[in-house]
Amino acid sequence: MPITLENVGIAVRDLEAAIAFFADLGLTVLGRDVVSGEWADTAVGLDGNHAKIAVLQTPDGHGQIELFEYIHPDAIETDPTLPNEIGMHRVAFSVDDIDEALETAAKHGCHPLRGVATYGDLYKLTYLRGPSGILVMFAQDLTKK
Repeated sequence: MPITLENVGIAVRDLEAAIAFFADLGLTVLGRDVVSGEWADTAVGLDGNHAKIAVLQTPDGHGQIELFEYIHPDAIETDPTLPNEIGMHRVAFSVDDIDEALETAAKHGCHPLRGVATYGDLYKLTYLRGPSGILVMFAQDLTKK
């Protein structure tokens, strides 16, 4: 059975702020919608499911994320996940210039958790908190000059 990754879904508290963050990083909004109804309840397994959604695509055309902001039921605030917690962990992006990506993220109040690390002579990488506390990783391939 062939299988392909459709997208990664991320619940956010402010859809517009999350779209602005990812769009500034170069993702493109493919579509937006407001979803609800029996089909949405069945698909998600949540009665009264009603959400605003947006699907964004990476510049290379291969990756997509689906952002959703719940209208009903109320979104449940949780502590942001830590890098060592089990479950959905982070969304990672390859970037050509990590410093430029960090400047863009900083415009949205998002900064590295600790700093930028260098993994051998291969990568510069960092984790930061994006909108709604989402863990985001930037990785710059140092072998590509």
